[in-house]
Amino acid sequence: MSDLAAWLDATFGGVESPERFARALTHGSQAAANYERLEFLGDRVLGLTIAEWLYSRFPEEPEGKLSRRLNALVTGPVCADVARSIGVRAQLRLGKQARDDGAGDSDNVLGDVMEALIGALFLERGFDGTAAFIRDAWGNRIEAQGTAPRHPKSGLQEWAAANRRKSPEYAILDRSGPHHAPRFRVLVKLGEFASAEGEGTSKQEAETAAAAALLKLVEKK
Repeated sequence: MSDLAAWLDATFGGVESPERFARALTHGSQAAANYERLEFLGDRVLGLTIAEWLYSRFPEEPEGKLSRRLNALVTGPVCADVARSIGVRAQLRLGKQARDDGAGDSDNVLGDVMEALIGALFLERGFDGTAAFIRDAWGNRIEAQGTAPRHPKSGLQEWAAANRRKSPEYAILDRSGPHHAPRFRVLVKLGEFASAEGEGTSKQEAETAAAAALLKLVEKK
């Protein structure tokens, strides 16, 4: 706990209930009292914080563009990237099998833990204090977006409609890996016109990767 206390002090400026943060760092393979409930809470706090931030930062943008920005900023890989940047990996509490399977570097696990830590911080400091931490931790990611990003699946659907092609169809080709760190391989096709594959740590992530690959392909034709 001494190492954890030092990390909590360096990351959050000290906390009153380190046990809550310890739970946020605990995977289900280690204990029944794990991060899942705190993750549920943190996910909502993160979404509201980023939404409020975007609403203030881009006062002229319509709802659609704000939604695209929001969706890009709260994905599992982004949360995992933030978790790595603040040193979460060294504090994870994993069962032996989960460690051996590479859960300590899984975007799924790190992203979930990041949301759980946000949930723990919210219970301790309320919305304003947690929002301040999120803004600092997410840093310049909002500014780095530039224009509102277009989600690949939406972009592919729009391209298909504009070019009178069949709507994209997605199919899971393979699911591998342990439960806490799965890998999905997905095929997307526009009828017989074109197809592409994508991989990811979730079905949604793999579909997004496949859509991005196919969109890049058809826009070159």
